[in-house]
Amino acid sequence: MTEKVQFSQITRQWMDIFMHRSMRGWSHFAKSTGLSMPQFSILMQLHHKGACGVSDISERFDITNAAASQLVDKLVQSGYLERTEDPSDRRAKVLNLTDQGRSFVVQGIQERHRWMDDLVKNLSTEERVKVSEALAILTEAAQRLEEKK
Repeated sequence: MTEKVQFSQITRQWMDIFMHRSMRGWSHFAKSTGLSMPQFSILMQLHHKGACGVSDISERFDITNAAASQLVDKLVQSGYLERTEDPSDRRAKVLNLTDQGRSFVVQGIQERHRWMDDLVKNLSTEERVKVSEALAILTEAAQRLEEKK
């Protein structure tokens, strides 16, 4: 087996495990709060990309405006989002995270990262250094790919 094939296999195995554990953390957290994954994903989008409209939500998640509006309604009623008038278009509304919504997202992110903290505890100092160096290289390569888009 060539070095390139071995590298590809090991990175795919890591990606599969990482994604499974990460998504399981999100899922457990969302379910424990009574939110669906799409609702939690909306909160995450607002956390990472800032304020947006319902039409932005429908585009991002490839759902109808009506479906996006229903998802958003529960988040507004729960106190995680607020709707304000769009200053450039009075007919449109802008969605923003409330303080409660921001706090909720941060809690979810911490839950998602908890398993990683446990994993790191099982590595020696030497292993941590090696993994850090390798991940820095992969992160830089991924960022270069993103810049090309």
